[in-house]
Amino acid sequence: MKDFKNESYTDFSKPENQKKMLDALMKAESELGKEYPIIIASDEIILENKFKSYNPAEKDQIIGIFQKADRETGEKAVKKALNYFKSWRFTPPEERAEFLFNAAEIMRKRRFEINAWEVLEVGKGWLEADADVAEAIDFLDFYGREMLRYAKEQPIVQISGEKSELFYIPLGVGVVIPPWNFPMAILCGMTSAALVTGNTVILKPSSDSPKIGHLFMEIIKEAGVPAGMVNFVTGSGSVVGDYLVKHPQTRFISFTGSREVGLGIVEQAAIAREGQRWIKRVVAEMGGKDAIVVDNEVNIDVAAEGTVSAAFGFQGQKCSACSRAIVHADIYDEFLSKVVEKTKNLTIGPTKHYENYMGAVINENAYNSILSYIEKGKKEGGKLLTGGEPAEGNGYFIKATVIADVKPKDTIEQEEIFGPVLAVIKAKNFDEALQIANDTDYGLTGAAYTQSRKKIDTAKRLFHCGNLYINRKCTGALVGVHPFGGFNMSGTDSKAGGRDYLLLFLQAKSVSEKIS
Repeated sequence: MKDFKNESYTDFSKPENQKKMLDALMKAESELGKEYPIIIASDEIILENKFKSYNPAEKDQIIGIFQKADRETGEKAVKKALNYFKSWRFTPPEERAEFLFNAAEIMRKRRFEINAWEVLEVGKGWLEADADVAEAIDFLDFYGREMLRYAKEQPIVQISGEKSELFYIPLGVGVVIPPWNFPMAILCGMTSAALVTGNTVILKPSSDSPKIGHLFMEIIKEAGVPAGMVNFVTGSGSVVGDYLVKHPQTRFISFTGSREVGLGIVEQAAIAREGQRWIKRVVAEMGGKDAIVVDNEVNIDVAAEGTVSAAFGFQGQKCSACSRAIVHADIYDEFLSKVVEKTKNLTIGPTKHYENYMGAVINENAYNSILSYIEKGKKEGGKLLTGGEPAEGNGYFIKATVIADVKPKDTIEQEEIFGPVLAVIKAKNFDEALQIANDTDYGLTGAAYTQSRKKIDTAKRLFHCGNLYINRKCTGALVGVHPFGGFNMSGTDSKAGGRDYLLLFLQAKSVSEKIS
């Protein structure tokens, strides 16, 4: 088998790729409004209660109609997953890995189709959608190889008179709760990691991106994954999600989303309920308040370009997005001027049109929340330099917003906004900038722009975040290259896409046999 290599991105400057993307969008639009079932084992379930997924850029346009699962549906999913775990856990690791490799090939063939649905369902631009699908392919290829590595004989000290070995076994039935903002990549990564390690899965996609979840189910079915190994349950997190998290027969929960929901899952998972025979494992990634520190010894144009890209790519709706720029006083005004100029040049509108860099934010609640944070930032003394208001269109469009002269401890300097809002803070020197960067409850990503080797070394020691980047933007982690996960309230530092990740879905068994 060849060594792992990251998937290349699609070159949309080529007319043939533009045509493929436009054709895929046209085909997806011809399928809008279809109804999709819950999938438990071989059963496709239609329920009386339903909900709709909408296009955030055309807020009246229905992507699809989905089933709102209840507790009875959740119970059925748990029972089926438990039953199928009995055989799946003993399926050879090589066979499980092969399913992932098959799925990766299918995703390559269906890449433009998946891209198109990401544009329509969550408002990603063409490049952002394509990068998301490339990351999903990377997860499949990487985790398949990782399972083969974990399945090999593990090094262990031997003593005279015994033969000792250590091997890894799966945990059981897992609940996977992915977010909407990386609707294929994170969903695929979390689910495939649990699956390839021999666990069975109940997948509850975000209610803002269930169509992408259903596409994933189509792909793994086409790849040959037996029915019942992944069970697809749509619905409310407060109803069926809560039921699955609390169920005594679910062994682990893998979650990516908000701090509030993540901490609630951790709290509920800690309670041992009647019939539960284990301490549940929780893998949780819960957001960030990420900072880019800009020193005075720096190429200001490069730092400004990286900051704008990290702040406003996909409307700032990334847990890794730069929401704070902390800038050395010596270059503060010049840096601000360049950031504002670049921000004003960003195009905004429906991202089915390639020329639009920014699209709509995900839904009305997010739209209202982001605008309220902007008002809060101004009331607390921040200086609005650009944006700060809705943009035209029949969707949830907000202009890219830069607020300067924000003070440490201001609301928009501390709380996760998850939208196109950049708070800019002045620091008297590099050391103070690092102190400000570290002074939040989060610790996911960060970046430092400086040409000083001494300051780079200081940042590497003291900038407290799970993923630190030097002289580049703080978004765009690559599978295998940048194992991803944060500190503090950013989660359990899972290091998705790294060599430690599959351990989170396994348990080690040590066996020693006396030799006569």
